[in-house]
Amino acid sequence: QVNLVESGGASVQSGGSLRLSCAMSGYQYPKYCVGWFRQAPGEERVGVAGFSSDGRARYTNSVEGRFTISEDTATDTLYLQMNDLKPEDTARYYCAKRVVALYDHCQGYWWASVMPGDYFGQGTQVTVSS
Repeated sequence: QVNLVESGGASVQSGGSLRLSCAMSGYQYPKYCVGWFRQAPGEERVGVAGFSSDGRARYTNSVEGRFTISEDTATDTLYLQMNDLKPEDTARYYCAKRVVALYDHCQGYWWASVMPGDYFGQGTQVTVSS
């Protein structure tokens, strides 16, 4: 079983910053991908950022240059630094882990859509007011 616990969400004004954290625990699969998704009310859950197997971070266009994903492997914590927040960033943010086979790898945009079997935490709410 995989446990993901997000924190750090809050209500901020446009232009503000937040840092989300995700504590990852539970069964340690030998190979997996990690990233962040978000879901606005009435909309589907969509990918925001993720790491590919080569260690490179990629972002959806709307957050490029404003958000930074990072990971502390010593503590198994995933982060999302969000700067210059905009009202359209308002959503519930979810940490995600996708287990892949040993012969497989995390494609550059593996987080482009939710797949069956993806693990998510309970999410943390980010609200940005104008």
